[in-house]
Amino acid sequence: MRRPRRLTGGLVLASAIALALPVAAGSAPEPPARPGDGEIQTQRDRVGDRADRVGELTQRLAESETRLTELGAQVELAMEDANKARVDLARAERARSRAEQLAAGANGQAGAAANEVERQRARLDEFAAGSYRQGSKLGSLTAYVGASGPDDLLDRAELLDTVGRSQLDVLDDLERAHIDRVNKDSLARKALRDAAESRAAAAAAQERAEAAENAAVAARAAQAGRAAGIEAERDGVQAELSDARAAVQGLESQRDRYEEWLEASQAAQAAQDQAAASESVGQGSVVPDDDPGPVTGSTEAVIQRALSQLGMPYAWGGGDADGPTRGIRDGGVADSHGDYRKIGFDCSGLMIYAFAAAGVELDHYSGYQYQSGTQVPLSSMQRGDMLFWRSGGRVHHVALYLGGGQMVEAPYSGSQVRVAPVRYSGIAPYAVRVL
Repeated sequence: MRRPRRLTGGLVLASAIALALPVAAGSAPEPPARPGDGEIQTQRDRVGDRADRVGELTQRLAESETRLTELGAQVELAMEDANKARVDLARAERARSRAEQLAAGANGQAGAAANEVERQRARLDEFAAGSYRQGSKLGSLTAYVGASGPDDLLDRAELLDTVGRSQLDVLDDLERAHIDRVNKDSLARKALRDAAESRAAAAAAQERAEAAENAAVAARAAQAGRAAGIEAERDGVQAELSDARAAVQGLESQRDRYEEWLEASQAAQAAQDQAAASESVGQGSVVPDDDPGPVTGSTEAVIQRALSQLGMPYAWGGGDADGPTRGIRDGGVADSHGDYRKIGFDCSGLMIYAFAAAGVELDHYSGYQYQSGTQVPLSSMQRGDMLFWRSGGRVHHVALYLGGGQMVEAPYSGSQVRVAPVRYSGIAPYAVRVL
């Protein structure tokens, strides 16, 4: 329902007179210029051209940013490969250290066994020599001379036979022990060689992983440069588009001002005519108003431990079972963000710290963490499960599922530990349930 609005008749008259007087006096201002339709259309065509170019560049930028995201995933994957190589090298070094200890122990046992054999052999020689000096040489008739009778003779033979066999049995046992120790020493040395070879292979793998990471970082940096170039070009064309739109608006506003001037001039003339025909004006009139009227305890412990680190800086290589640690150099993205100067977590380091609340030990490598528990389909994931992201079939990121489509993660260099919606692009097909 429209409500009537009363306007003061004097106000209407004053407005009419204000417009009418210059006309009556013959001093009306010059009308504003009226842009032609062709001029306006030219500017509209320019707007269309720039808009098309902006759309093209926006599409190219979206494709470039998609590629940049893919390269970012490859960088994360390469960084995780470097993590894996670092863990594998540490394992190989520990294995070599154990092999060296075993080899040293086996060598010592073999030497001790050889010394004991020589000692027993000397005792046997001394026994034989003593028997010879006393006229009881083993295997000699003199050992039986002087026997008082057949019984004494048999007793001497039995005694000498027993002593001889006892000494020989001891010697045989020692020889066998010596051979056993030598065999163990040989096996220990082989294990030492194998451990050294494994350590060398792990070191070579670390070099390859670091080289691959550097290549991935360089590729991402190059793509970022291309994306920045496209974005700068798009922004330039966007500015031209804004200028063209402003020009069209200016011309249209100028034409509108001309139309308003013309309408006002006509209204003023009509008011002047009305004033001349009437000696008085009523008090007012009524015009219409167009305006309308008036999870388990251990699982929760893991989750709460992870959530306690919200806002903690991301630091590549950072984090252990006791909390955040200083990050390490990667020669690329992490270094550019100063991760090696920060105290914080990377994605797998945050999982190590969280699950330590339940007494679970995890390796500092998301690929191994993906194998650390029971893999369940994403459709069955529960609060406290780990979620993983892959590129080319290999894991490069991990987060902890909170339920309700939310997760806690240490996302990337330059960021902080945060809660975010689960990202399904690139997610691995299984969640991992440790508890």
